[in-house]
Order: sequence, then C-alpha cells, then structure tokens
Amino acid sequence: MRALRGGYIFAVVLLIVFSGGALVYSRFMQGVARGEWGGDHINMNVGEGSAKLEFDCATGYIAGPLTVDEHGKFHLLGTFTPERGGPIRAGNSPREQRATYSGEIDGSTMTLQLKIGDSDETETFTLQKGKTGRIVKCK
Repeated sequence: MRALRGGYIFAVVLLIVFSGGALVYSRFMQGVARGEWGGDHINMNVGEGSAKLEFDCATGYIAGPLTVDEHGKFHLLGTFTPERGGPIRAGNSPREQRATYSGEIDGSTMTLQLKIGDSDETETFTLQKGKTGRIVKCK
C-alpha cells in the first residue's frame, strides 16, 4: 500500500514538472498567427505547419514549425524559387534555392528579412496580419 502511494506521488510530481515545462516552452515559443499576411511586393499564407509566400517574381515556402520567441523574433529556414516573365523553355524550370526568413512580429505587424542562399544581402518586407499583399507579377 505504501509503495502504491509513493508511485502515485511520483507520478503526480512528474506530471507537474512536465506540465510546467510545456507551459514555459509554450510561453517562450509561440507560433506565427495563421492566415494571410500581406505587404508591398509580398503575400504570405500561414497554415497549421507551414507558410507559402508569393513575391512579385518569385515564390517561397517555409516548413514548420513556425515559432517566434518571447520577444516576437523568428529565424526560419525555407526555400525561394525565382520566376521570370514570358514563356519558359522546356526543361528550363525555375531553380529552388535555400532561404532564411527572419524578423520580428509586433502585434499585427511583421518585419521579414529574406536572405537567399549564402548571400550576405537581405531584403526587408513589412507585412500586416489579415491584409492581402500588393504584388506585381512578372509578365
């Protein structure tokens, strides 16, 4: 009987420890709000575990989890696929490249920096939650 009670106490303590750890993790690592985020030259649709991006002359993809830290900052890995206007020759499809999407979310505003491959150059976009991006597609 005494061993059984000790087992219950141990199980309750473990439950409290793991629940508290999950609470701390969820407090410090939150997800990017689902839905549409848009700005000049960019539109991003965030789903349950990924995000699809559309630029003027490119597309992008971020596989989840899409998390931000307690300060709203994020650093996510994904892909970037350039597009070009006009007809595309057979066998000459756009090449997908590695990309880093980093930035910060403050309320309903996201500042996103795009870095393609190993380049030192970044491009910065400002997006608003619930807005459609203003994109001018390549023709």
